[in-house]
Amino acid sequence: TGVEFTVDTTSSLVWTGSKPTGSHTGNLMITNGMLTVTGDAVSAGSFTIDINSLTNHDLSEDDGKSKLIGHLKSPDFFDVEKYPTAKFEITSVAPHTADSTAVLKDANFLISGNLQLKDSTKNVTFPAKITMEGNTLKAAADFNIDRTLWGMNYKGPNNPQDWVISKEVNLKVNLNATKKG
Repeated sequence: TGVEFTVDTTSSLVWTGSKPTGSHTGNLMITNGMLTVTGDAVSAGSFTIDINSLTNHDLSEDDGKSKLIGHLKSPDFFDVEKYPTAKFEITSVAPHTADSTAVLKDANFLISGNLQLKDSTKNVTFPAKITMEGNTLKAAADFNIDRTLWGMNYKGPNNPQDWVISKEVNLKVNLNATKKG
């Protein structure tokens, strides 16, 4: 048992995918979630991501913005018709001290959890900065996942067209949560 915090819709998830000719960045909406704090640390939690909310920030319509979004929502990648949401569920939280090579220099916890995308669930571990002030909790993370572990392959895993797209996708998560009740 602990104190529950409700994740609110001001939370954000920014994605960046890349290929040799450049990268694309956009957002996904976090629609709901809950974090549990025991003592002075997050002990459990989960949140849901609306894959249909996928946006792109770096292209104009003339440069293929709608085409990119449509392709990312297609069965080649997220397959939103079958899998409109994704989910992350925390499995462990441990104290962490970031070193000088860390992307998130002030990370204070190491979070492990199950990330469900499409019909696959894989465990991911990443450093995060978690702060609590009064009735507010904020969590920030910046990490990479290998999209192919969730079956996101353009025209199949052995297609040369898929090889030019980086397997690594960067995720920047900023959660805002408020104490329940």
